[in-house]
Amino acid sequence: MKDARIGFVGVGRMGANMARRLSDLGYKVTVVYDQHTTLAESLAAELGCSSAKSLPEVTAGSDVIFTVVTDDAAMNGIFSGEESLLVGAEGRLFINCATVSPAAHESAAKAAAEVGAQTLAASMASSITQARQGTLYLMIGGDEEVFKKAEPLLNDLSTSLMHVGPVGNAAKIKALVNMVMNINTAGLAEGLGLGVALGLDPGVLKKIFSQTGANSRVLETDGDDMIAREHDCYFSAAHAAKDSGIANALADHVGINVPLSQATQAQYERLIDLGLGDLDKSAVAELTFADRAGA
Repeated sequence: MKDARIGFVGVGRMGANMARRLSDLGYKVTVVYDQHTTLAESLAAELGCSSAKSLPEVTAGSDVIFTVVTDDAAMNGIFSGEESLLVGAEGRLFINCATVSPAAHESAAKAAAEVGAQTLAASMASSITQARQGTLYLMIGGDEEVFKKAEPLLNDLSTSLMHVGPVGNAAKIKALVNMVMNINTAGLAEGLGLGVALGLDPGVLKKIFSQTGANSRVLETDGDDMIAREHDCYFSAAHAAKDSGIANALADHVGINVPLSQATQAQYERLIDLGLGDLDKSAVAELTFADRAGA
């Protein structure tokens, strides 16, 4: 895989840092593309590669193409139409990393197969720092032989790598990971906010949470930020709302009631309505501390 030409579609915070990581390791990152052309041009200048003006240009200049887009509409858009990634895509491998619905991943894989291309879904349970350091947690869906071919490349982006079956499985698992994470985040915000309203020291409360059944990964990553109101974005409230929505739609499809997840989605959508959707998911605490604007 070190000899393969690698392209990236979507070079925001995650995609750009994945490209940097592979470039640092000596991979041939040859072309990048983003709808926000300044992002692609800046990264291309940094890595010494080209900034594509169209999706077919990415395909023409790559053997392996990572896609890191925002939602189902963007995913469907890059794999459909006369100016899509599928133009001249025979023999290419697409590694689709976006958190989108299983149906969007399955549709992209089907369309790619029809033109002789291969596809893996690479769902990421990590954030910006891990993308840069190559310590992502990756759940890979797709044909096992294709996975084995790409495994050395994927190992260079991750410390935890698991093949989970068909393409759609990766998206289903990622939806559940984010569903539970978002519920935990909203619950922590309520616990800390209620504690402060009761006159408790939030630092003491956080320490006790960490040593009891209230402990969680979210407490470690978001607790101090909630207390200090430091919501620099690693995973936005808007993305939290979208991802909870994906999980809730899956639950509805199979007839499972998920009231906690629905309430969590509503909280994050309220943040969006308040104009705070671009803040980190920890900003849900702005809705639960009595002295804050959204409470």
